Amino acid sequence: MGILIALEGLDGAGKRTLVDKVVAHLEAADLKVAVRAFPRYGESVHADLAAEALRGGHGDLAQSVHGMGLMFALDRGGFADELHNLLGDNDIVLLDRYVASNAAYGAARLRQGADGDYVRWVHDLEFGRLGLPRPTLQLLLDVPVELARSRARAREAQDATRELDAYERDGDLQTRTGQVYRELAAANWVSTWRVLAPDIDPAALAADLAQWL
Repeated sequence: MGILIALEGLDGAGKRTLVDKVVAHLEAADLKVAVRAFPRYGESVHADLAAEALRGGHGDLAQSVHGMGLMFALDRGGFADELHNLLGDNDIVLLDRYVASNAAYGAARLRQGADGDYVRWVHDLEFGRLGLPRPTLQLLLDVPVELARSRARAREAQDATRELDAYERDGDLQTRTGQVYRELAAANWVSTWRVLAPDIDPAALAADLAQWL
C-alpha cells in the first residue's frame, strides 16, 4: 500500500511545477508514483459546475460557500474508489490539492479560522461521509500572495484556457486563505504537515518524501 501526499498552496504558488520536478526525482529513484490534481476540470461534472459558477454561471451558486464546497467535495468523492486503487498500485500518490484546499478557501471566504465550523464541516463531509483516504503527509508551499498573484497572471497571459476565476482575482481572499493554510499546518490538521519555502529544492524534497515509505 502506497502513501498519500497532498501539496497545498495558493493559486499561482507553483505547485504544478514543483510536482513535476519532484516526480522526476522520485521516478529516477525507481519509485512508482501516481499524480492527480483537484479539481478534476474536464473529467468531473461537479468540478466543471464549480468552475462555471466561478466565471458567472449557474445563478447564485458561487455566492454559497457551502454550495461551492459541496461541488469540490463531490468531485473528490467521485474519485475515492480510484484513489484507493492508486494507493494499492503505487509507492506514492501525489496530489496537487486535496481536502485542505476546500477547508482553507471556504473558511477564508467566511472569515473563519482553521478551528471554525466550516473546517469541521469539510472534515466530516469528505473524510467521513464521502470516505476519502486521509493523507499521510500534507505539504504547504507557502508563497507570498503578491508572488502567487503575479505567477497566476503570467499563467493566464500565456495560456488562454487558464483564465483567472473569481477566487484567483480576489487578492484579499488569497491573503486570508494563506493564513488559514498556515493555521491548518500549525495544527497538523488530519495528518502531519510540512511548510515549504518558495525556493524549496525539488531533489531534497523528493529525498525527504521517499523517507516516508
